[in-house]
Amino acid sequence: AFGVTGSNTNYQRLHVAAGQRYQAQEYAIEPDASAATYFFAAAAVTGGRITVTGLSWNSLQGDVAFCRCLEQMGCEVTAADDRLTVTGKPLRGISVDMNAISDTVPTLGVVALFAEGPTEIRGVRHIRFKETDRIAALATELRRLGAKVDEFDDGLRIIPRTDYQPAAIHTYNDHRMAMSFAIAGLRIPGVKILDPGCTAKTYPRFFEDLFGILRPR
Repeated sequence: AFGVTGSNTNYQRLHVAAGQRYQAQEYAIEPDASAATYFFAAAAVTGGRITVTGLSWNSLQGDVAFCRCLEQMGCEVTAADDRLTVTGKPLRGISVDMNAISDTVPTLGVVALFAEGPTEIRGVRHIRFKETDRIAALATELRRLGAKVDEFDDGLRIIPRTDYQPAAIHTYNDHRMAMSFAIAGLRIPGVKILDPGCTAKTYPRFFEDLFGILRPR
């Protein structure tokens, strides 16, 4: 695409012959699908609508399948070649294997707080070995808000309620915990995210962007 050719040896060494010149090109780069899931979740829990351009069902990033989970939960999801739109609708609990999209487990766990009926997430034992034990951390912080949570070796079951309590959410120096529970704060008054700066690992402007999509009611 950039006017230079080379060869790859067993995916270990790249050979590019001398004397070639790179040529400038327009090259589309997909936005971060994992980061987009927090905004899709915001639409889901508030009954709003979010469109993210540059993503589609044909995305190279598996985390766009998070929108399939929201669709199963009752959201309206529409897609074009260059965008995905999620419109929040009344939510229902689901049972889902999230092995292939495990980075989005904390986000779906927060969405599950506002569903009718329990949500069961399974197949994600490996997330116990991320920045923190995300199964245990997620269960602890959901309970801090007042939810009932059953924890399993490879997942958890979230039983929602209609009334939640304000809480200071521990983030465990884990950016995904901070961003996910910020979504809970869109519905639950008094949610405080401790150490919000941990989002700098992947998304330093997250809170700025989240506040930017909010509209006064």
